[in-house]
Amino acid sequence: MTLWKRFLTNRGALLGLAILIAVIAVALLAPVLYPRGPWAMVQRPFLVPFSTDGLPLGTDTLGRDVLAGLVYGARVSLLVGLVSTLMALLIGVPLGALAGFYGKWVDEGAMRFTEFFQTIPNFALAIVLVAILEPTLTSITIAIAIVSWPPVARLVRAEVMSVTKREYVDAARLAGLSNLSILVRQVLPNTVSPIIVMASLMVATAILLESSLSFLGLGDPNIMSWGFQIGAARTVIRSAWWLSFFPGVAIVLTVLALNLIGEGLNDALNPHLSRKGRS
Repeated sequence: MTLWKRFLTNRGALLGLAILIAVIAVALLAPVLYPRGPWAMVQRPFLVPFSTDGLPLGTDTLGRDVLAGLVYGARVSLLVGLVSTLMALLIGVPLGALAGFYGKWVDEGAMRFTEFFQTIPNFALAIVLVAILEPTLTSITIAIAIVSWPPVARLVRAEVMSVTKREYVDAARLAGLSNLSILVRQVLPNTVSPIIVMASLMVATAILLESSLSFLGLGDPNIMSWGFQIGAARTVIRSAWWLSFFPGVAIVLTVLALNLIGEGLNDALNPHLSRKGRS
């Protein structure tokens, strides 16, 4: 059974994929659905959901359409999640691969460097970095990438150390291939599966981190995001519950979808382990 067929047999993964596709579609169609953008004041403030035609989710503290904010917020959350994860992979994968393949002082130096970042709580470090760099979408993305790469490096290191002990790597060495060629052509391609699974979960974590930073007022004030919506509504959470509720639901659904996809990929890429776990 192929990877895709195994993935399709997982109902949870299919549900997650459907939710994620819907979120991506809404994000891409945001300018079409709401050409005036998320900042336009369309009605009086604090309109209750489903009480006014054309404003199904009501309005916020300044009379802006809550649904328009959700649609545009999806663009920010997905962008930050994907870009920060890509940046973290670009840092963690090469570092972990070199540490696991060469070992000795390279491994020692790389792991001590990694541990230095892991001694500081991720969220606290992200707050410090964003505060230093000033709250912009770029600084938030960089901060999330910096706190996200250490687990990637450790995972890749462990996988590379395992793969380098296999027979085909010894055969490649006997064939006269260079260390770099063996690492790139023989070792790294056989470590892709766990990296893909971790990447899907990292996107979900990045979305949560961005939302948390925005909630604390460390988001980009010029860009609408789900965290910004929740943070702006925290002072009126009792009188205008919908301003925090709907962005919160959007975050929960997106993160849940990514986690379901990650679990589905893990089962598809490691079918023997998944069967063993169920037995």
